[in-house]
Amino acid sequence: MAKIAIPVRDESLVFFGNAGHTPKFAIFEMVGGGMFRSFKLEGVIDNPRTDLDDHDHGEEDEHHQCSHGHDDEEHIAQHNKMGTALEGCNYLVARRACKNTVNAMKPYGIKIVKYGGNANGAEAILKEVAANFS
Repeated sequence: MAKIAIPVRDESLVFFGNAGHTPKFAIFEMVGGGMFRSFKLEGVIDNPRTDLDDHDHGEEDEHHQCSHGHDDEEHIAQHNKMGTALEGCNYLVARRACKNTVNAMKPYGIKIVKYGGNANGAEAILKEVAANFS
């Protein structure tokens, strides 16, 4: 079955829209299919990026735009840590994901599913975007 990563603030599973700057990821496994589809929380992991302290913008961080060059090798390496941490997932649900986040997911076959709704809980969001998962 599919595994889905959702960026969250903490173990409360409150959605954090910016995948690259999220403090944590909730990992869910999709169980069943069709109208019997459900999602089981496997765990919550830390975002492995070690440069996020340099980007501490508090509540604004979800909407943060990096001002440094996105082609900076060190910055790209930080994003690549996320791909490694999410290896085994099939999908990453996010409101925002920069090109480095998208590129970090590609080698692991992780597809980005864009979420534009108003729900703020990971489980509610999963139900809204469930049709995107196979």
